[in-house]
Amino acid sequence: MKKINVEDAIGKQLCHDITAMVDGFKGPAFKRGHIIKDKDINKLLDYGKKHIYVWEENADEIHEEEASIRLSKMNSFNNAHYEGPSEGKILLFADEDGMWTVDTQLLKEINSIGDITIATLPNHYRVSKSMRLASMRIVPLVTKEEQIIKAEQLCKNKRLYTLNSFINKKVGIIIIGSEIYDGRIKDKFEAVCRNKLSTYPHEVIDVKICDDDIEMIKEMANELINKGIDILLFSGGMSVDPDDITENAIRELGTNIISYGVPSQPGNMTLVGYLNDITILGIPGAAISLPTTIFDVLLPQVFTNIKFTKNDLINLSNGGLCQMCKVCHYPNCTFGRY
Repeated sequence: MKKINVEDAIGKQLCHDITAMVDGFKGPAFKRGHIIKDKDINKLLDYGKKHIYVWEENADEIHEEEASIRLSKMNSFNNAHYEGPSEGKILLFADEDGMWTVDTQLLKEINSIGDITIATLPNHYRVSKSMRLASMRIVPLVTKEEQIIKAEQLCKNKRLYTLNSFINKKVGIIIIGSEIYDGRIKDKFEAVCRNKLSTYPHEVIDVKICDDDIEMIKEMANELINKGIDILLFSGGMSVDPDDITENAIRELGTNIISYGVPSQPGNMTLVGYLNDITILGIPGAAISLPTTIFDVLLPQVFTNIKFTKNDLINLSNGGLCQMCKVCHYPNCTFGRY
């Protein structure tokens, strides 16, 4: 675009809105794309516009609204929608609950191009329907089209961000401890577990209470597995005491244990593994006594079809320390952000 005198603008195309304030009215007197006519000159001067910006031929420039539309088309969705452009930007909104994931390296590359700015929710973030997920725009009114083309090329074979839908899962729960099995104390994990699961699509198939006996634990686990469960949760016996046998029982089931222990507190002694397509979690006692632990951080991914890797769990270290606030604000806090 180029700046020219109003008197020289007849026949030129405006590349931006011109706002007027007259007798209490504020709004666009001339819209972007308007072809300036001889009768417009005096009005423009009345609005204090001695100079205006018009499109310059062969400048290879792109307007902020067209730029934001092009940026939004780099990632399509069937469970989220874009709104805009408004004031040069486009926003992405969730149409359902899910887990938001971002290719953070790709996002960094795109935001390093120059004039492009894309802001998103954090990677691995649980979202609810209607939440804002991302915003995109260019900073100046116009930019060189080559910048948009570069962003499009970067996203050609990669996905910048995804709203991963929650999938209905069948859940089995095994509570381990002789003190509970013998009726000496009342179990508290089942109620906690059902409460945390309540915000996800699921069905609890059965709950088993076992003695501190590996063979009994394996027998109860296989009974649940034969009922077609997708998730198997173990509680009890997850510490480092010599008589804590839950890890051994899980291992003897044939579970591929991704990690026993994660760099996150509370919930350090959490176990994550897979038995074929069944997600196995060993949950330490902190989940009963504290409002939020790593159990809460893991659940969104558990309810997608994305399996954890060892690297995923190592990444929990950055943001893995809960601040133990007197009033818990999770997930709107630093805990679990990686």
